Amino acid sequence: MTAFEKLSLEQYLDNLQAFLPAQLMDLKRFISLRQVNAGEIYIPVGSNSQKLAFIIKGLIRTYLLTPHGEERTLMLRWENQFFAAHDTILNGIPTRFAYQAMEDTLLLEMDHAKVAPVIEQNLELANFQNKVTLEMLAGAMERMEEFVLLTAEERYQRLITQKPDIYNRVPDKYLASMLGVTPVTLSRIRKRTLNGR
Repeated sequence: MTAFEKLSLEQYLDNLQAFLPAQLMDLKRFISLRQVNAGEIYIPVGSNSQKLAFIIKGLIRTYLLTPHGEERTLMLRWENQFFAAHDTILNGIPTRFAYQAMEDTLLLEMDHAKVAPVIEQNLELANFQNKVTLEMLAGAMERMEEFVLLTAEERYQRLITQKPDIYNRVPDKYLASMLGVTPVTLSRIRKRTLNGR
């Protein structure tokens, strides 16, 4: 664990004040630090967890298990992004997805069920919650649009534009799954991209 990771929760929140909205700081008493080890499942399939997490350091993969037991990567989230088991929070159903740390990951987390009554009484917090929810929905819509409107190569280009180091942080099989291609096709796309074709 680095010196930065040894900071207290209070120090993390102070360091992140420029990034997180002031109203979120009002929820300090509900926020905790959580270390998730590489490979560890943070939220398993079937969980009723209402954790809302902000990634300080690391990377989380969201995946779905097919009826044949195959893992299909749906989303990757990294530093300075929120994520949650949205089907549980929004619809009150056990999550259909698993959330796994791809590397040692440090999170700020809170239980949405516990903070919901506080949020309902505070217009600024309610607005912030709506903003986060809409951003997650917009991200899901963008992913659907990418599969309809873009080629696999264009989806890859967009991903590495958003997060240039992603290729070094996530195994090819998960990137390929998320992009809707085989690892062999991903290798070809990457080679063409590197060659400027």
